[in-house]
Formats: sequence, structure tokens, C-alpha cells
Amino acid sequence: MSTALLAHAHRTIAVGSRSFATASRLFDAHTRRSAVLLYAWCRHCDDVVDGQYLGAGGAADPDGGGAERLQMLYAQTRRVYAGETMSEPAFAALQAVALGHRIPIALPLAHLDGFAMDVDGHRYDTLDDTLRYCYHVAGVVGLMMARIMGAHDEATLDRACDLGLAFQLTNIARDIVDDAQVGRCYLPETWLAAHRVPRAELADPRHRQALAEMAAALVHAAEPYYASAGPGLAALPLRSAWAVATAHGVYREIGLRVEREGARAWDQRVSTSRATKLRLLLRAAGTALRSRRQVPPARPAQLWQRPLTSDPGR
Repeated sequence: MSTALLAHAHRTIAVGSRSFATASRLFDAHTRRSAVLLYAWCRHCDDVVDGQYLGAGGAADPDGGGAERLQMLYAQTRRVYAGETMSEPAFAALQAVALGHRIPIALPLAHLDGFAMDVDGHRYDTLDDTLRYCYHVAGVVGLMMARIMGAHDEATLDRACDLGLAFQLTNIARDIVDDAQVGRCYLPETWLAAHRVPRAELADPRHRQALAEMAAALVHAAEPYYASAGPGLAALPLRSAWAVATAHGVYREIGLRVEREGARAWDQRVSTSRATKLRLLLRAAGTALRSRRQVPPARPAQLWQRPLTSDPGR
């Protein structure tokens, strides 16, 4: 693996996600390297589909060419698994991670399916429909990260997916207005109807109280997935468990802050301070240590269940 490729991945994560960057520093060197390489690919695909760079650049899919760019990403991903030499740094990064950790092609393709839902302007009738989107854009990333950390059993993969679902529900709650301003909405249509908020008016300040109530509902919906993810720490190496527990704490705190802020949650982007991150990092160390001597309970049957990994030869 080239030094330039790794440097590119580290620059991407430093700009793209401070929360993930903080947690990733806790991994051992080998795991951290693979985690940042995977993040670089995910960030690249998101930006390519939207015609942006690290989330910046105005409206999502500004030139309407997202569908064509998405097909290019599918094709490049298949080339990765065919063993072709990849000149694009993000796909060279994916190749190093996917082949090094036996990540089946179905997973990165399923991640791209989430971007396809954005390109198609998909609407989500119920919370289960929103969770299906969360699975593609974040739950699948959890499954790939679990493999990077050495976990391959289905029970642990379920927990990893649950954490991804919780993260994405938190992101949706925090970014309702930002998403609406670029023409996207992940809130269930049934919720919008109940609150009498037209999709086209989501960003209108007149609806902030209704948005606060729907954001709180998303935060509450995330809680059982955060709770389910916790027992998965027991199956991870200690440093990986510490990193995951830190990310768990930081993202959950963002959701709780969105709920506390209410209608003011979108006056400025909700985040966590450096002091809060340090507090959560120290708390996560204790959580990781306690996980060494805990027997994980059964995963609650009522939670949304990820689909089985599709045909690896897809």
C-alpha cells in the first residue's frame, strides 16, 4: 500500500468526519489504516454521485448526471473485485481493504444501492422504509467495518448493522433542514402527513416545531439500535471495542442534543465539543473493558432485520 494512498485517505477523513476521525485513532495501526481507506471510498462515492467534494458544492446532483456517475461507480467497484489495477485513489483504497479483509462484493454494491435511492428521489412511506435506506448507506458500512475488525459471525454482524442504523437515524434527525434544502427527505411520508408538513416546505421556519417533534421521534427510534449494538463490543478486540464505543457515545450524544434543542436544532449544525468527545472517550474505555466479562443478551426480535447478504457474485 502506497504512502500517498494512505495520506489521501487520512486527508479525506480529517475533513469529512471529525467524529469518525476521533474514534479511528483508537484502533490499532492495521485496523485504523483499513478503516480510513474504507471511509475514503465511501466519501468519494457520495461526492461523485452528488457532484460535490467532501459534501460541499451546493445542491446535490447539481447537473442532473448522478445516475450516469452512479453507474460508473458500480462498474469501477466490479473492476476492483476483478483484480484490475485501480488508478483512482478511492478505488485503490477499496481494493486494499476488500481483498485484505474478505469483504464480499455484495456489500459495497449494496452501499451504492443507497446512493441509487437518492438519485431516484426515493420516498419513504414508513419508518421501516427509512430504515431500509439507513441499512444501505450506513448499516452496510457497519458490516464492512466489522469484518475489518475481524468479526464474521452473523450475530456480531447484526450488532454492527444496528449501530450503522442508529448512526444514520441520528444523521437524518440532525440534517433534516440541510437535506431539505437540496431536495431530499428521509422522513416517513406518514409522519409528514400526520404533522401536515408538505415535503416542499420542510426547510420553512414555520414548520420548525413539527420538525423538532419528528426529529425527536427519530432519536427515540435510534435508541433500541444503539442499545442492541452495545453487546457486540464483546466480540471485538479491546482497542476496536474502545473505538466503536467512542463512536457510539459521540453519535448518540449528537442525537440527544438535537432532541434537547427542539425547534432551535437547525439554527446551527449540532455537534459535540472537544471536551465532550474527551469525556465520552474516557467513558467508552470503561464500557470496552466491561464488555470483556459480559455475556451478550439475545438481540431483540422486534428490531428491523438486515437482509441476508446477496449473491457474492452479483
